[in-house]
Amino acid sequence: MGPEDAFDEHLTDDMPWTEVVGTLERLGWTPCGTGDWAVALRSPSGTLAARISPFDPAGPYSAMLYREAAHTRQVPELVDHRDLAGGADLTVMEYLSPVPEDEGTAFQQLIARRDPSVVELARRITSVHGRGAREQPWWGPLDDNPANVMRGSDGRLVVADLFYADGPALYATVLSDPDRIVRDYPEQRRRYMTELPLASSGGWAAGTAERMRAGLAAADARAAERAG
Repeated sequence: MGPEDAFDEHLTDDMPWTEVVGTLERLGWTPCGTGDWAVALRSPSGTLAARISPFDPAGPYSAMLYREAAHTRQVPELVDHRDLAGGADLTVMEYLSPVPEDEGTAFQQLIARRDPSVVELARRITSVHGRGAREQPWWGPLDDNPANVMRGSDGRLVVADLFYADGPALYATVLSDPDRIVRDYPEQRRRYMTELPLASSGGWAAGTAERMRAGLAAADARAAERAG
């Protein structure tokens, strides 16, 4: 990481996720993508990318995979990962470029059948995914989207963002049974869960986020009353 990309001393773990985004932008990081769960910024040198999510239970497990499978060179090079205030998530890693869909599909198929060329990667994926399933409610299956296969600056193929929470079921339950969500995720782990960018899916209907926040606040109050 070059000096122009330095960010560590400017961030604190108690910053709201929007302040993290604003701080990085003031340091010269530029928007380079927005999805359903996160926004992405590219560093001034162009060699790094920051992924910031208001709420992503799978984020720490992706970072875990990048650390545990680093020796395979088939995952992104991880620079930093932080659990931010309120359950937000920051991952800083090498900047990756997209690959053609057929190339991404072929690499995902190698992983699925545990081809010898990726067998160690596949083993690490299975291990970390299994841990997420044991530890996290609303855990989803592996994401075999070919778009999750990308290319590093050195030309190698890597796979990223394989893990995710079951967003449709989770957010439907926020509306139908907020008390369950309060049991599953303490407030400090879901403070910004209604602030997802939702750029791919098109977002919630008008008023839905407000209904979610009101339901969660009422459920939090009930939980606090029961706790005495």
